[in-house]
Amino acid sequence: MFGRNAAESKPLRRAFGQDVTNTNRQNFNGKNAGKVEKRNAGIVIEQRAQSRVRTNQEDARMRDVDILDNRDDIEVVPVRHQSIRSGTELTAEQKQRLDDIDERDSDDILCVTSYVNDMFEHYFQKEPMTSPNPEYMKQQGFINARMREILVDWLVDVHYKYKMVPDTLYLTINTIDRFLERKEIERSRLQLLGVTALSLASKYEEIYPPTISDLVRICDNAYTETQIVDMEFEILGKLNYNITVPTSHTFLVRFLKAGHANRKIVHYSIYLLDSTLQCHDLLQFLPSQLAAAVVMIARTKENRYPWSPTLQKCTNYTEDEVAVVAEAILAVRSVDKSNVDAVERKYSRDRFGRVAGTHFSL
Repeated sequence: MFGRNAAESKPLRRAFGQDVTNTNRQNFNGKNAGKVEKRNAGIVIEQRAQSRVRTNQEDARMRDVDILDNRDDIEVVPVRHQSIRSGTELTAEQKQRLDDIDERDSDDILCVTSYVNDMFEHYFQKEPMTSPNPEYMKQQGFINARMREILVDWLVDVHYKYKMVPDTLYLTINTIDRFLERKEIERSRLQLLGVTALSLASKYEEIYPPTISDLVRICDNAYTETQIVDMEFEILGKLNYNITVPTSHTFLVRFLKAGHANRKIVHYSIYLLDSTLQCHDLLQFLPSQLAAAVVMIARTKENRYPWSPTLQKCTNYTEDEVAVVAEAILAVRSVDKSNVDAVERKYSRDRFGRVAGTHFSL
């Protein structure tokens, strides 16, 4: 199917066997996969209104780590509190212990502290509408969850090889899932869908997105530039050009700030969140729920109290509600996936704290 070793300088190969191929590109079972009108114009997507001002590309790639509270010697640990039960309000005592997580950034115009709470309120309202139906795989006649898992594994490699920002990967997977929710696709076009979704996401998130010729080489010339451009139009048409979506990484950055995360908690959290991308079953949870759950797991690993009043206020979830999602993530991780190991290889590197293979529990 897809190339495996993205860390090497040679082009990523696409041959794993017969699961995903573009040979014999006839219509399966007489079904027409559908063709979009060919156009010569390229795709240009307006950058997100919420400006991602970056001083250089390396700072952008590491911004998921830079949101942490670097003051490891002044680690903030919430006072022990009784478990927050589902559906309960914060007590008066808990409200007194709430932190103003934006106070120290009030002079930083890039943090938009005046309306960051309004922004995330909007994200919470929007995420149910921009999250894929977790049952969509039942309507797919030619692909299954296993093929999706291998595709995501390959995309993690490609994403790392091209040193893209984290948001690009998460938007790529969201785009793939929302497209598959709306259209049945042959397995011969699954990798085409994946690389084209990566193209769209990188145009949206990156300063220097890969060129069409780069994408052709990524697929070892399995597809032409015209096929990729045509697929861009097909994807955008199915999604009604709605590319601005809150992903689990969007929420993770905010929740780590609310949890006063140290560097280890950040590494654990992004490692766990990346590992959720491959599992189709975890689509039953909203992005914010997954983000909250990995923070809980990471805090527990670092011997922090799993949850706090500030996290409850910021996430809108109680400790018990988050624990359900956290248990689901841990259950998925208990399944052997040694043959899809891109995330494990990525997080075995020094820059990610070598957290791959860490055992987690609640």
